[in-house]
Amino acid sequence: VQLQASGGGLVQPGGSLRLSCAASGVTLGYHHIGWFRQAPGKEREGVSCISRSDGSTSFADSVKGRFTISRDNAKNTVYLQMNSLKPEDTAAYYCATARWCSSSWYPRAMNYWGKGTQVTVSS
Repeated sequence: VQLQASGGGLVQPGGSLRLSCAASGVTLGYHHIGWFRQAPGKEREGVSCISRSDGSTSFADSVKGRFTISRDNAKNTVYLQMNSLKPEDTAAYYCATARWCSSSWYPRAMNYWGKGTQVTVSS
């Protein structure tokens, strides 16, 4: 199982980015998928997850109303749309398969994850 997050970059505060999570060796549509992030000097934080069954979602309070998560099973890809970005969103972002998706998914439900993508929010 290999997961690869992409789409990161440098963006100004208030800007947007869309991250993608692609996979090989696994059909993402069969899995709950989550995103977590790691900022320097900070603990990792679960950002969001999306259910494999009904597409229900969960978000950390820090990103509610700004981030959305979606999946395109035909492309075997999960997306994290990030709007109204803030400097505190700066981090490496990773996607992971998860055993469940709810407000408690991180970190206990984490299963596989791969390389992350760096998001830097700065003027």
